[in-house]
Amino acid sequence: MQHSRSASAPPDAMAPLPDMNLLPALDALLRAGSVAGAAAELSVSPSAMSRTLGRLRRVVGDPLLVPSGRGLTLTPRAHEMRPGVQAALAAAVAALHPPLDVELATLEREFRIRTNDGVAMSLGAPLLALAAREAPGVRLRLLPEGDEDPADLRTHIDLDVGELPERLPHDVRSAVLHVHRYVAVARADAPFARGPLTAASFAALPHITVTRRGRTHSVVDDRLAELGLGRDVLATAPTYGAACFFALRTDALALVPVEVATEAARVMPLAVLEIPLDLPRVTSAQAWHVRLDADPAHRWLRRSFTRLAAEFGPASESDGS
Repeated sequence: MQHSRSASAPPDAMAPLPDMNLLPALDALLRAGSVAGAAAELSVSPSAMSRTLGRLRRVVGDPLLVPSGRGLTLTPRAHEMRPGVQAALAAAVAALHPPLDVELATLEREFRIRTNDGVAMSLGAPLLALAAREAPGVRLRLLPEGDEDPADLRTHIDLDVGELPERLPHDVRSAVLHVHRYVAVARADAPFARGPLTAASFAALPHITVTRRGRTHSVVDDRLAELGLGRDVLATAPTYGAACFFALRTDALALVPVEVATEAARVMPLAVLEIPLDLPRVTSAQAWHVRLDADPAHRWLRRSFTRLAAEFGPASESDGS
């Protein structure tokens, strides 16, 4: 008794692949049960389909369709093959189609997002709320910035969000989220918090700056020097959140991004003051590896960041897709 190989069995790794263009014709022949019917379905001539049937017979090792009265009938082997051929063709078609939109309501996925505490403070809670509404099965793992390598996106980081390096690896994609500016926050009951700051009054107050490496000099000092002014950096803080807390207990200004200041002032007794200097704007962006570029769930994550960031600044040129 001859046993056919199961349709689910892996092909011999050493055997050459058959002509996969024969698969649609085989499926049409097995379903139509005739050369003419299969030819009409695939919009080819009956003679061309007859030649294809000859090739299939040689490849499969079975006549597949044999004369029966005035027509043709399927051989037992052909009957046996029909479900597997249909499933194989459906799988091939699905594999070659663009990914379908993700079902957010049933999506279960964990995303590892590397970012700074400013993004976590301003966009973290809105992102959690958005995920709870749209994709309750999603879990977010926000990881702190450090001495990271953008190449980490190839392995264990799904998304980098924040101020990105100017040059990224060739296999990393990026999209601008928004351009933000810096402001100063101070305790709301401080005397200098009631009115606008001048360059002189701004320079006269002690400052709290945010740096992971303890550096006190920045573009702020360059702009003040152009006006013949200098400042006293009372303290450096490792995070924007810590800087806001420092400002609550001192007569100092903490210099933070405007979106951080807005969120902090919503829950803390802080005043938000404009910095009276012409400071450069800072671009915030997101980056991801090309392996996730077309992934529907990851596209939802990127678009979510784009939607939320638009509330703090100009919309980016790309939608993160």
